[in-house]
Amino acid sequence: MIISLIVEDNALTRDSLKYIIYGIVGLMISFYLASYLIKKIGKDPRNILPVNFARRIRIPLLLFLLAILLWIGNISDFSNSEEYEYVARHVIIALLTISITWFLIVCLKVFKERMLRKYDVSKVDNLKARKVYTQFTILENIIIFILVILAIGITLMSFESIRSVGVSLLTSAGIAGIIVGLAAQKAIATLLAGIQIAITQPIRLQDAVIVEGEWGWIEEITLTYVVVKVWDKRRLVVPSTYFIENTFQNWTRKSADLMGTVFIYTDYDVSFDAIREEQTRLLEGTPLWDGKVNVLQVTDATEKSVEIRILLSAKDSPTSWDLRVYIREKIIDFIRINYPHSLPKTRVVLPQQDQNPAETTPPPSV
Repeated sequence: MIISLIVEDNALTRDSLKYIIYGIVGLMISFYLASYLIKKIGKDPRNILPVNFARRIRIPLLLFLLAILLWIGNISDFSNSEEYEYVARHVIIALLTISITWFLIVCLKVFKERMLRKYDVSKVDNLKARKVYTQFTILENIIIFILVILAIGITLMSFESIRSVGVSLLTSAGIAGIIVGLAAQKAIATLLAGIQIAITQPIRLQDAVIVEGEWGWIEEITLTYVVVKVWDKRRLVVPSTYFIENTFQNWTRKSADLMGTVFIYTDYDVSFDAIREEQTRLLEGTPLWDGKVNVLQVTDATEKSVEIRILLSAKDSPTSWDLRVYIREKIIDFIRINYPHSLPKTRVVLPQQDQNPAETTPPPSV
């Protein structure tokens, strides 16, 4: 676009074309030299730069060098075209803003990766790791959002026409601000809820939660919404405000290990000690149990059956679910095979008649 303007104004001489060719060649040489040096530094594990840092800043580096080239061409005044200077000035500002913003975002992601390297969420006791991951993820989204808004604002304000429009709008921003504030109330509340989640952390990444009757794990947290991975691999997308304004269950708020409950209903003549011994044998023979809690209690007795509650413990919510299902199945099999007469039953007692009805009938009167 810049070259076409120069050609139309007949301001491009042979020397100017030579400067452009030299500039392009110098741009390519500078780009490959800078990429090589950054890649060389990244190969040393003692340096802070990651190995793929050169590849991640390739595009912003190219945009930055192109802006420098245009700036050198503009101050050298190799063209007398005012249109070229006008367009070049705005293109330089736009390229510098985009490249610097891009570079800051890449550096932010590198810093996040460096800080999170010491935290492993795959461990059993990963509460602190999940807390740090959640904070850095949300704060990263906030900073990126602010950087992008600032970059767009700086680029647009470089145009005098847009700047004058902005000044005129600010003079009458009283009523407009109220209208926009009311219209964007939901959006602003959602953004503030995302920031509040980052600070107070009612939920963290990989927390086991129950939301809207659905049981799953927190898979992603953004400024405006939260993604819950349901147990059947569905995804539940919930606004951030939901976790601030509504009640929900968080099974891993303090720790990852959980208590599991199994209810069994039997007849009155079952042997509780035998079931307790079988439960202990089953738990000691499965890797699903963490070895902490093993309790069997009779929690209720009705006219039809006895309620037995089994308390178990596991390292996390998925393991607790598998352990509960396993114990329920095996205990039912144990009662069915060894105590079949102790399964729940309904009793019906009929009154017995000891005498013959004919004998109890009084004789007819004469």
